[in-house]
Amino acid sequence: MVWIRSMRNCVWGCRGLSPAMLPRLLQLQGGAFHRVSSHRRAVSGDSQPPLPSQAKVVICGGGIVGTSVAYHLAKLGWNDILLLEQGRLGAGTTRMCAGIVSVAKAISIESQMADYSNSLYQQLEEETGVNTGYVKTGSLCLAQNQDRFLSLKRLASRLRVMGINCSIIKPKEISKLHSLVNIHDLVGALHLPGDAVVSPPDVNRALAVSAAGQGVQILERTTVQQVLVEKGHVTAVETDRGPISCEYFVNCAGQWGYELGQASEVKVSIPLHGCEHFYLLSKPLKQPLPSNTPVVMDMDGRIYVRPWQGGVLSGGFEKNPKPIFTEGRNQLEVQNMQEDWDHFEPMLSALLRRMPQLESEEIQQLVNCPESFTPDMRCLMGETPGVHGYFVLAGMNSSGLALAGGAGRYLAEWMVYGSPTANVWPLDIKRFGNLQSSRTFLRHRVMEVMPLLYELKVPRWDYQTGRQLRTSPLYDRLDTQGARWMEKHGFERPKYFVPAGKDLLSLDHSKTFYKPDWFDLVGSEVKCCKEAVCVIDMSSFTKFELTSTGDQALDYLQFLCANDVDVPVGHMVHTGMLNERGGYENDCSVVRLSKNSFFVISPSDQQVHCWSWMKKHMPNDPQLHLEDVSWKYTALNLIGPRATDILAELSYVSMTPDHFPSMFCKEMSVGYANGIRVMRMTHTGEPGFMLYIPIEYALHVYNEVMSVGQKYGVRNAGYYALRSLRIEKFFAFWGQDLDSFTTPLECGREFRVKLDSDMDFVGREALLRQRQEGVARRFVMLVLEEHDTELDLWPWWGEPILRNKEMVGATTSSAYSYTLERHVCLGFVETPGGLAADFVTRGDYEVDIAGQLYAAKAKLYPFSSLLSQQRRRKDQLDLGTLTTE
Repeated sequence: MVWIRSMRNCVWGCRGLSPAMLPRLLQLQGGAFHRVSSHRRAVSGDSQPPLPSQAKVVICGGGIVGTSVAYHLAKLGWNDILLLEQGRLGAGTTRMCAGIVSVAKAISIESQMADYSNSLYQQLEEETGVNTGYVKTGSLCLAQNQDRFLSLKRLASRLRVMGINCSIIKPKEISKLHSLVNIHDLVGALHLPGDAVVSPPDVNRALAVSAAGQGVQILERTTVQQVLVEKGHVTAVETDRGPISCEYFVNCAGQWGYELGQASEVKVSIPLHGCEHFYLLSKPLKQPLPSNTPVVMDMDGRIYVRPWQGGVLSGGFEKNPKPIFTEGRNQLEVQNMQEDWDHFEPMLSALLRRMPQLESEEIQQLVNCPESFTPDMRCLMGETPGVHGYFVLAGMNSSGLALAGGAGRYLAEWMVYGSPTANVWPLDIKRFGNLQSSRTFLRHRVMEVMPLLYELKVPRWDYQTGRQLRTSPLYDRLDTQGARWMEKHGFERPKYFVPAGKDLLSLDHSKTFYKPDWFDLVGSEVKCCKEAVCVIDMSSFTKFELTSTGDQALDYLQFLCANDVDVPVGHMVHTGMLNERGGYENDCSVVRLSKNSFFVISPSDQQVHCWSWMKKHMPNDPQLHLEDVSWKYTALNLIGPRATDILAELSYVSMTPDHFPSMFCKEMSVGYANGIRVMRMTHTGEPGFMLYIPIEYALHVYNEVMSVGQKYGVRNAGYYALRSLRIEKFFAFWGQDLDSFTTPLECGREFRVKLDSDMDFVGREALLRQRQEGVARRFVMLVLEEHDTELDLWPWWGEPILRNKEMVGATTSSAYSYTLERHVCLGFVETPGGLAADFVTRGDYEVDIAGQLYAAKAKLYPFSSLLSQQRRRKDQLDLGTLTTE
């Protein structure tokens, strides 16, 4: 066992490479480094060219992410682009990247970007003459247990929706593809034949050469010190060589991105943090490994292995990562940091278990390099919310090479066209706010995030670090009553409640793709919502107040909102805020509090995005004022037929529909508390009320509701019950079902659009055009048939939808309907030639859950409405029969 013995005794069979030799070693991998030396002058060299005084775009960072942005901006026709690198081009993480380009990513947009990157890197050599070391190896994602195998099957189904070639294979087929893999403990694998490996420094060089050939100027040894901002817009950057005026700035500084954001004139929050990342290089094997040998990702063993110069390169994501650079700015260029064989030992052991034949081979070097990670394992991209013209692409979570091509393309489109050509909301930097910029939070969170990259993640898992950051005033009260918590935009929200006597530990650690342990608990909460009354703390909702001295607030909202918000005082309107494509940028409720005052309610994770969107379109009028009042109000949702009785008793006001109609708001007293905004809506389609309570009254109002409500059967409920209720009512939710590419006409919400009026609003022209041409996709509800809730895999989201055996779309959300006693999936079906209503209703549908097909009934209206009609008819029939008898 040469590897283990060498590691423990620190006696090497070969002379280890010095850190200084590693860059040359990696650069030589593609065999092209010296051939591109003639391009050195195009991308700056030892002599410093003069610093320009101005540029349209300044990009900070000469790694593969920065060069990709420059490359794509030039391809889209922009010129006067300047890329600045504080050290040498590609001298950061890019130089030490493992070089794997795989589409096996956690979310679809990342797989889509990796697929594009693969195609780009393949054709770069022909375009630039730079050998990128591209080899299509394919990859094998191994499964050591059935749960991992199921997760790979779900991934395969999702990739097929995107048209990516993949297959689920048995252990014997693994051996045929990779002779070194020990298959004795494997149950199967996902084979991705299109995956590849490249030489990262050479890809970076090729992108830079192409960009320089199209007019991009690249300067090395030039450090950006801060970004200058005037009236909320980027105006210039300060460098160690002088100032440069510019219209756009792009932060592609990687692990230095956080410090650069904090050092700017107006601080920009870029939540990322560095961790050490280890991999080893072997000498060529006795029987050299062919260059097209598949990459192996053994996620249960926490390792990856790729062919490397006849040997292997193997690294992984350990359970106990080592955060770095918490104290602040670090070295200009990444050097190979200190070896730590004790730390790497579990991954080395996993490698030898997976490939025992390597025990007799020799190690060349252990590499330790920094990688930057974000709080949710997704990269950061887009325009920052506080500064116009300040764009970010950073925090790649050890997938910088795989994502750089696609991410650079979408960011360039964002800058040139105003928005990318794909839905990148899961990666938008506006999903975070300043609350995630704490160094302590980031350090603790990345220690959890890095192991999670290879952890088995079942649906609805929750982060454990950085919790209890934002809480409702009722948090402690609900916690003592058995609330189990989830986090949304840093806010703690109850999932469900565990009655006294239940096994809390098993419920906290329940992980399954099948029926979860909380099934009966949520079912009892849903039953109470329908028969009595439940209280859900929904304080995490985003809440804005818009006021003006005259009609400015109304005029502004009429232009920004698709629905007509010119309603009588006290009325509410559900509306979307659309973009120029007619897609949803926000889905909200607007309450008219007075003639010139409005209350806007949006989803929790829309707080930064919605604020940014509204401010972007807000006229520069001192008489118009927008305020974020999310922290001022606690929100309680009283759902159920007895909610009317509770509020009537607490307010001495009639709460019947005649006196308090649906979609109406009154400011009233509840108990001893004044100024409670009570709205007749529940976000579920069930009867009830939303109460927006000034936070100082929150505990009093909650206690009064629970006390008076005892005789009406009141109980607490959580968001899982809310989800079940809203999905069975066919209610779409922004961020899950709706996005910036979904229009009201596609999701059956044309009745919430003022198209037939003569009022202009953002997105109107696009909707009129779509109404004339017809929609190509429709939002549908599917109820699964012959699906055993107890034994079969559950649908969650992202499952392919088949119509007459042909793939036509994917689910966006799903839940078990306790009313229908069936699983309900929401999603989109589409066809290129336009989609009529009978296309949906006449087809034979199936939903693919991890490769297993389940028949489904598709509708364009809620099944629960149909069920209610059937029950009413049955009751009338029974009554008629009884009368006759």
